[in-house]
Amino acid sequence: MTALYWQTMGEGDRDLVLLHGWGLNAEVWGCALTRLAPHFRLHLVDLPGYGRSQGFGALTLAQMADVVLAQAPQQAWWLGWSLGGLVASQVALTQPQRVNGLITVASSPCFSARDDWPGIRPEILSGFQHQLSEDFQRTVERFLALQTLGTESARQDARTLKSVVLNQPMPSVEVLNGGLDILRTADLRRQLADVRCPLLRIYGYLDGLVPRKVAALVDELAPDSRSVVVAKAAHAPFISHPDEFADLILRFVGDGAL
Repeated sequence: MTALYWQTMGEGDRDLVLLHGWGLNAEVWGCALTRLAPHFRLHLVDLPGYGRSQGFGALTLAQMADVVLAQAPQQAWWLGWSLGGLVASQVALTQPQRVNGLITVASSPCFSARDDWPGIRPEILSGFQHQLSEDFQRTVERFLALQTLGTESARQDARTLKSVVLNQPMPSVEVLNGGLDILRTADLRRQLADVRCPLLRIYGYLDGLVPRKVAALVDELAPDSRSVVVAKAAHAPFISHPDEFADLILRFVGDGAL
């Protein structure tokens, strides 16, 4: 049986759908909830096959977006972190009438390094896929540790991410491999100019997975969007800098600008 985990909470009158990253689940947003819940009706989702959304196999990016859309409000703001940013972007491209605005966090239209495009080297992603079958939990933990490198609170942030994974059902190797396939192959760069809703992109200055150079490159691809690079943040700015993160969201949704 397949069932998508979906929790709605908050006191605001605007809907905000939050999509997590690879290997994790909706509990990763814990640091942001108290700051955002007074202003939004929050929709916390475990992506298909992750956390409490069990029974799914590996999905393509388009399939993952369709599954989430089927349960989403008819109109909402969408916030996606890392892999979740790709899913939210896919939603905005395929069902623009459902998206009031899009916020991506430590995400990229193309995660894989290609020619003059900065990103994760394909052999690193392939290596993670190979290692998953050999030492499942250690591989996930290594990937999570990469996400906090360089921040002042790196050890604590890594422990937070690890506890999020361990406190909920673990994704299967098939699902995790499918997610890495999306990160390795997805390329939405040409379509970004077709995003018509307000778009905010938040990056971490120290992010080793989505280099800060991506921000300026996407500025050119989507000139109507806004980008913010959070100083001293890595791949999870909502954990290391929760107040600054929430302030960016509230200001952007409040007037569509910064």
